[in-house]
Amino acid sequence: MLQAQVTVTPAAEKFMRRMVRFSTTPVGGFRLTVTPGGCSGYSSEFSVEAAPRGGDAELAFNGLRVFLPAESRLLLDGVTVDFADTPTQSGLTFFNPNAEACGCSTAGDAKPPAQATVSLSSIRRM
Repeated sequence: MLQAQVTVTPAAEKFMRRMVRFSTTPVGGFRLTVTPGGCSGYSSEFSVEAAPRGGDAELAFNGLRVFLPAESRLLLDGVTVDFADTPTQSGLTFFNPNAEACGCSTAGDAKPPAQATVSLSSIRRM
């Protein structure tokens, strides 16, 4: 079974631990499902579960159990999982050093968006 090389920052680990600790299954693990999509290139869902599901890999981060389905392991290989809590963003974030910038206004090193010019003479009142 492929073992993903995932880095979890202390902030992400703290968030995951809190989810597990305050769940109905405090001896369980944090199940993270990642799919392609979203501005960072990933969309994620998580739950706290008593045990890994069939096909899940169990990773340990300082005693924290993290369950990853097969597709998530492939997507997260080489990725750093962080947690952001700012006025504009709250939740898990993913940094993939091999990904291209998305081009949106929230990406730090993104290419500037394309510009379009509209002639004022083309705007008419109807």
